[in-house]
Amino acid sequence: MKEEQVQDSNEIQDNAINENKAADTAETVSETDAFTAEEISEVSDGDELKRLQGLADEFQGRTLRVQADFDNFRRRTLKEKEELAQYATSKLVTELLPVMDNFERALATAPATPEFEAFTKGVNMIFRQLEGVLKNEGLTAMETVAQPFNPEYHQAIMQVESEEHEEGIVTEEVQKGYLLKGKVLRPAMVKVSM
Repeated sequence: MKEEQVQDSNEIQDNAINENKAADTAETVSETDAFTAEEISEVSDGDELKRLQGLADEFQGRTLRVQADFDNFRRRTLKEKEELAQYATSKLVTELLPVMDNFERALATAPATPEFEAFTKGVNMIFRQLEGVLKNEGLTAMETVAQPFNPEYHQAIMQVESEEHEEGIVTEEVQKGYLLKGKVLRPAMVKVSM
């Protein structure tokens, strides 16, 4: 019986030793597994980090483009608004140009008699007043005679031979041209030397 007890106690010790070895081995394996899991986690975290960084960069780029588009839209809208305010009167001024032309024709054909002198002076004053109002709006008459022909400002209605002007020079103005704040409102009708 003693032998059986010794044998049982040896078996228990062997079992305990085996269990300790198994525990140590399991601990080593689990540490290795845990380390491998951490490495895998780090690799996954690194990939995830790269993916998230890529998304962040993409969204930042989109945001910058949208902001630039908005700034361009704001500038374009402001410019259009300024141009609209600047040229809002252009339609009215364009419709008043024939009135200006008729005033000039009437003054050019007015008789030079003492009876019509007061009348002519009054009409001339009205014409100067209208001219002043339109000038305040930015209307200016073009200087065309003796200037080189420019199709942006002049509309040639005929070519004439001229000894006093070189070829391509405006010799006569048939109808005045006007600029409204630097922009051509009506080109001048002219005769050009050839």
